[in-house]
Amino acid sequence: MASEDTKKKLIARLKRAEGQLAAVRRMVEDDTYCVDVLTQISAVRGALTRAADVLLEDHLHHCVVHAFESGDEEKRRAQVDELLDVFARFGGRV
Repeated sequence: MASEDTKKKLIARLKRAEGQLAAVRRMVEDDTYCVDVLTQISAVRGALTRAADVLLEDHLHHCVVHAFESGDEEKRRAQVDELLDVFARFGGRV
């Protein structure tokens, strides 16, 4: 898992996203104007994207580097395959 510093950053970002998501729910319950709700949904998506970016960066700097420094070809290939899968899921955005 992530380093302690990254965990703190990640938890803070996730708490922010939780708060934003709760606000979206309240907005829907209160029949808030659709465009305002969409704007808030966009903010939630952005918060989650930034959380994913923090976690992926930590993964690259630690887990992937460790696999490549280990000299174990199987670990290297597994990391490359895993990263290709991650990039495919995130649409190459990182």
